[in-house]
Amino acid sequence: MFGYKHSGGERAVADSKDGKKVPSNRLSRVGMFGSVVTKVATNMAAEGAKQWMSGKRPSKKDLLLTPKNIANITDQLAQLRGAAMKVGQLLSMDAGDSLPKELTDILAKLRSDASPMPAKQLAAVLSNEWGSDWQKHFISFNFKPIAAASIGQVHFAYADDASELAVKVQYPGIKKSISSDVDNVVTLLRITGLIPKEVDYKHLLEEAKKQLHDEADYALEASMADRFYNLLRHDPRFVVPEIRPELTTPSILAMSYEQGEPIETLQALPQAERNTLIENLFELLFREVFEFRLVQTDPNFANYLYQRDSQKIVLLDFGATREYSETIGEGYRQLLTAAMHRDEARLADAMSQIGFFSDHIFPEQKAAVVNMVMTACEPLSCGDIYDFGNTDLGSRLHDAGMALSMEQGYWHTPPAAALFLHRKIGGLYLLAARLGAKVNLSELFAPFQLTAGENYPERVAN
Repeated sequence: MFGYKHSGGERAVADSKDGKKVPSNRLSRVGMFGSVVTKVATNMAAEGAKQWMSGKRPSKKDLLLTPKNIANITDQLAQLRGAAMKVGQLLSMDAGDSLPKELTDILAKLRSDASPMPAKQLAAVLSNEWGSDWQKHFISFNFKPIAAASIGQVHFAYADDASELAVKVQYPGIKKSISSDVDNVVTLLRITGLIPKEVDYKHLLEEAKKQLHDEADYALEASMADRFYNLLRHDPRFVVPEIRPELTTPSILAMSYEQGEPIETLQALPQAERNTLIENLFELLFREVFEFRLVQTDPNFANYLYQRDSQKIVLLDFGATREYSETIGEGYRQLLTAAMHRDEARLADAMSQIGFFSDHIFPEQKAAVVNMVMTACEPLSCGDIYDFGNTDLGSRLHDAGMALSMEQGYWHTPPAAALFLHRKIGGLYLLAARLGAKVNLSELFAPFQLTAGENYPERVAN
C-alpha cells in the first residue's frame, strides 16, 4: 500500500518514462553549460530585436528572465543532477527569501524534478559495480526506480535470501565532475545575474563541493547509517534501515527496505499522536547535537516515514550527516539555555562562540541578529506548549532576515555547521506546522540544558 521514499530532494517515480541519460564525462558536462549560455544569449538577442521592432525598450533583466530562457536554464541544470541541486539548496539556506523570485522558482523546480537515468545506462552501472553476473545476488530487481534525486536513484529488489532491499544507485560521472560542475553552475547563475552580488558565493562554492563529495561517498553514508542504527537500535520509537555491506560499493548503497507513510501527509492522525511524533523528532535532534555529536542535517520531509500500527518513525538517508565539535555543541547548549531564560547577553556570548558575527559587525547589526535568533527560539522560550499550526513565526523571521540583509546590509555567513543545523531545525518547524503539532519544547530541552554552576535563575513569568 505504501511506497518507499528517499531524501535529499528525491521524489517517488510514479510514471513510466525511461528517463534522461546523465552525462557521465567532464567534457560533455562542460559542454552542456556552454550550450545553455549560448541558448540564453540567442534568445535574448531574438527577444530584444522583437521588442525593439514593436517600439519597446526592454531591460537586460527582462530579456534574460523570459519563460523560454528560464526553461532552458532549468532543463539543462536538472539533467546534470547533483551540482545544480546542491548549489540551489545552499543558496536557499544562506540567502533565503532575498533571492530573486525567478531564481527561487528555478531552484524549486531543480529540487523536485529529478529524472531517472535510462535502463541501459543503469545496467551498465550495475555491471561495472557488481560484475556481469550481478543478477545472482537477487531473486528479482526492479529496473523502474521508486525514487530519483540529485546524486542517485533508488530501486526495490528481492535479495537471494528473499529479504526486501532498497538499492541506491549513483549516477555515473557525478563524483569526478563535482568541483567543475559547482564552479560552472555558480558561474552560470552569476553571468545571468540571478545571484545577488552581496551573497558570499565563494564560501557556498566550497561548502557545496564538500557536501556533494560527502554525499557521493556511499561508503561514508553507509558508516553513518550504521552508527545511527547502533545508536537507536534499542529505541522503540525509531527504525533505521540496516546496511547490506556485501552489496554496497562506492557507487551503490544497499539497505533493508522499510515501509511507511510519508510523514507530511499525517494531518488526519489524532492530535495527541501528531504531538508525540513531533516531540520524538525534536528529542532526537537534541540527542544528536548534545549526546551523539552526530546530526543528520537534511530536513527533507521524505527523510521520514511513519508506521501507523507501531507508531514508529523510519529514518532515511544519512548522506548529509555531520559530526559536531564540542565547541559548536556546547555553544548551542548555551544558546538554547539562554534563549529558554530569555538571557540576551548569554545568548550573544554563545553566538560569538559559534561564529555568528563577523569581525566588523556594527552594534545595531549585532542587536538585530541576536533579536532574530531570539525570535527563532520562541517555541522554546515561551515556556509552555507551542502551537506550531497557529503562529506567524515564519513571516516574522522572513521580515527580520530581509531587514537585516537588505536594509542593514549584513550578509555574514555563519559556519557551515551552524547553517546546516539551522536548516534541520527549520525543517522540523515546518513539519510541526504542517501537522499542526502542539509541543512543549522547553520541557523536551530541559534534560540537556546548562544547570548547576551556570547560575541560571529560575524562569520568571511575564
